[in-house]
Amino acid sequence: MVPNRLTMSVAVMSACLAVVTPASSQSLEQALASITKSARKNQTVETVVPEPAVLLARLQQQGRALLVLERTQRVLSRTGDPIWDLRLEIPGQPARHFDALSGRAGRQNANRHQLGSRAPLPAGQYTLGPVESLADGAYPELGPVWIGIEPTFPTGRRVLGIHQDPSAGRNANSGTLGCIGLIHRHELLELAQQIRQASIRELVVTH
Repeated sequence: MVPNRLTMSVAVMSACLAVVTPASSQSLEQALASITKSARKNQTVETVVPEPAVLLARLQQQGRALLVLERTQRVLSRTGDPIWDLRLEIPGQPARHFDALSGRAGRQNANRHQLGSRAPLPAGQYTLGPVESLADGAYPELGPVWIGIEPTFPTGRRVLGIHQDPSAGRNANSGTLGCIGLIHRHELLELAQQIRQASIRELVVTH
């Protein structure tokens, strides 16, 4: 989790608690019950997402530069993590491909809409945030860059992004909690540069 997102989460939590006024024990219980009910509801969200192929075709027809994430048949030999292909499409240029991981090896078939499931990203369309440089060594499992991604559909997943996975294929930390973790540092830096230059703001996860 990136620091600004963590700060934002804490601020939101504080704001939620601040609205619970001690007017009476009954109102306090009702307010807490409401917050608890809302949190439980967001833990698992089963939703019908528009067909990703339709979303992708629409963006391609509009001539938009975008990212596409698809699962491949390849795996990392040592850890068994499935390799995902993150494809960069810029009109008029050859597609670029980056090897990535999403989720944990043993959680590929878990509920992709459930918070904390460690499953891959849910299929659908996402909006990219700005490219944020991270201080060397500050977040060892994120690498040098964080690119936040926000789903455009209802889901229980939170705090998602594109970063490096320095542990890919090496140890028990191989894989991500659901983010897109590029296997190679230099490819993440190349991707970040391309995103900045082409002002890419869309990501489609196909399946």
